[in-house]
Amino acid sequence: MKLWDKGFSIDEFIEKFTVGNDREIDLKIAAYDIQASLAHAQMLEEIGLLNPLELKGVEGVFETLQSQLSKGTFVIDAQFEDIHSKLEYELTKALGDTGKKIHTARSRNDQVLVALQLYYKANLKTIQGKTKVLFNTLIDLAETHKTALLPGYTHLQVAMPSSFGLWFSAYAESLIDDVYVLQAAQKVVDQNPLGSAAGYGSSFPIDRAYTTKILGFETLKYNVVAAQMSRGKNERIIASGLGNLAHTLGKMAMDICLYMSQNFDFIGFPETLTTGSSIMPHKKNPDVFELIRGKCNKLQSLEAEMLLITNNLPSGYHRDFQLLKENMIKGFEELEAILDIFNYSIQQIQVKKIDLKDPKYHYLFTVDSINSLVIQGRSFREAYQTIGAQVQAGTYKSDSRIPHTHLGSIHNLSLNEIKEKYPFCN
Repeated sequence: MKLWDKGFSIDEFIEKFTVGNDREIDLKIAAYDIQASLAHAQMLEEIGLLNPLELKGVEGVFETLQSQLSKGTFVIDAQFEDIHSKLEYELTKALGDTGKKIHTARSRNDQVLVALQLYYKANLKTIQGKTKVLFNTLIDLAETHKTALLPGYTHLQVAMPSSFGLWFSAYAESLIDDVYVLQAAQKVVDQNPLGSAAGYGSSFPIDRAYTTKILGFETLKYNVVAAQMSRGKNERIIASGLGNLAHTLGKMAMDICLYMSQNFDFIGFPETLTTGSSIMPHKKNPDVFELIRGKCNKLQSLEAEMLLITNNLPSGYHRDFQLLKENMIKGFEELEAILDIFNYSIQQIQVKKIDLKDPKYHYLFTVDSINSLVIQGRSFREAYQTIGAQVQAGTYKSDSRIPHTHLGSIHNLSLNEIKEKYPFCN
């Protein structure tokens, strides 16, 4: 069954190519298509194009289909082109001519658009919720390890003293920026496109404000052409938001892989979180974080894919848009899984004590030595040159009291203030 069926059969070879794997992908948005279709039917009853008895029948069929989805028994058979034709078939099979009325005043274009935007809204909220869980974990770890020394590096060279408290809370605060972008994406998709039909509206007296309210959209997309132009633009904006978050997670995963190596040896994890080598029995590999790093890099490519598929298309609908769904949905599922495993694993991190007697940390406190001379009355430039000369001559000696002084100063920060800065997950 096809919603555009006009009494002739399409070439089977062409049909296979144009449908692709849409049936499998559409199962991911089926619940949202039912939700939007029910709202559309309720609006049709409100304006008199369905009667109350007809609406009651439609509601009953949709309730049954939602139950099938919940139980995992709902399928889109090969005879159907997509979820949209499946739903109309089920309505028509159960209700006869009433089922044939459901598509009045809408197009498959705004039908899939509203289902996708409902899916995006729900999953953006899920991503934000999981990000907040990780944020809280990092803040707790920052508090626990706020005075644990961590050598800072620039250019991968030993630089200045830092702490695990600063490291954990740095990534926590970076997540706040990522959530700001996700919330911006959510605001963009929180505009109801239903009623734009094929992109040029409907001559029926539809009530778009009514569907906006019952579907829980903040507002509607007023211009019907603009509503159709949001297809592709929504995906690019969301992909950017997902990519920003993936970038943060991937960077921290890289830090973890680096810090776990024997050459750094700053942290460890229980053996149950690591994997081994098939020939080297001593290996305990950070495969979880290596996979997170790789998956996050892959997620950051999603924005480019969305851009390249939709770039330079004119206004109006184009079948190219069908290609946006699969990897957008996979992107959400992948990032949600990454957030879960990241939070699970990072809670089990083992912070190690740094041996400051190791020769490679001999110059870790040169800046503090400079600062001590400044406090004694030297100008910064003179103090810098004095310590620099000692380093060059090999006569520099680090003051063993400096680490304690330094750790006392760099932790003059409020983790509660960072927590208060975190935006609500709307």
